[in-house]
Amino acid sequence: MRRNRSSLFSDMAFLVFLVLIFICIVFIAGSPDHYIQNIIILNIAFLLALVTYFTNVTAGLVLNLAFIFGYGFFILYQTVSEGETIGVNTYFWLVMTPLLTVVLWVFTSTTRELQAENERLEKRTANLATVDENTDLRNTISFQKDASLFTGISTRYSIPLTLLVVKVKYWSEIRRLIPEEQLSEAIYDVSQLSQSSIRTNDALYLLDKEDATWGLLLFTDREGAKIVIERIKFKLQELNDTEFSAKYKVNLGLKIGAVQYEEATIENPLDFIVQAKKQLEYDV
Repeated sequence: MRRNRSSLFSDMAFLVFLVLIFICIVFIAGSPDHYIQNIIILNIAFLLALVTYFTNVTAGLVLNLAFIFGYGFFILYQTVSEGETIGVNTYFWLVMTPLLTVVLWVFTSTTRELQAENERLEKRTANLATVDENTDLRNTISFQKDASLFTGISTRYSIPLTLLVVKVKYWSEIRRLIPEEQLSEAIYDVSQLSQSSIRTNDALYLLDKEDATWGLLLFTDREGAKIVIERIKFKLQELNDTEFSAKYKVNLGLKIGAVQYEEATIENPLDFIVQAKKQLEYDV
């Protein structure tokens, strides 16, 4: 509702601004005797409106106040020195100039509100998203939700649960060696490799896309996790010897850390990840 109201105000302010410009054009065309003076004042009015657009209404109104005093002093000088009378032309610009500023400020403020709301919605959408758009893998948010369920099952039915954290070695250096589009392909290929190495009831997550880090929740103990680790590394070596060497011009290596869930030592899903990442130091 608020978004629709802001959008309506923005559209109305833009239309009013166009109408005011049209009125100015008609007025200038109907006053050929003051054509140059009117054009100069119109340019000043636009300048003041632009200052308001890029700053704020306070700056615009202060400048308009300065313009009114300056223009009033100019008219007073003409009246005293040249004997001219104060006509419609004077009153028109004294009203139109601040009016253009105010209408453009309304348009600017409502537009900025819409932009700010759009940014908030984008951030909210990103925070609520549970699947990576490129790999279709579940992300950290999804991991936190699933890990709570998996650890509950593990505790209730005494089923061992192990988290593997998989990370590409020297990823920061690899990012500088291969093009951006190939980075996404590399993440996808390693994701597929990891997915094919686990059972259907296990789960794979892309924990950190920027640092190429995955998480695998396995219903197995540390010994069973070692088998999965060996399987992943063996498949990667095969791909390095065939497809990856030609595709990426570098060999991809993996560091894998494993932690078995213990209710007494692991407080929450994030702690689960932290402890598994610590094990990466021992996989060289």
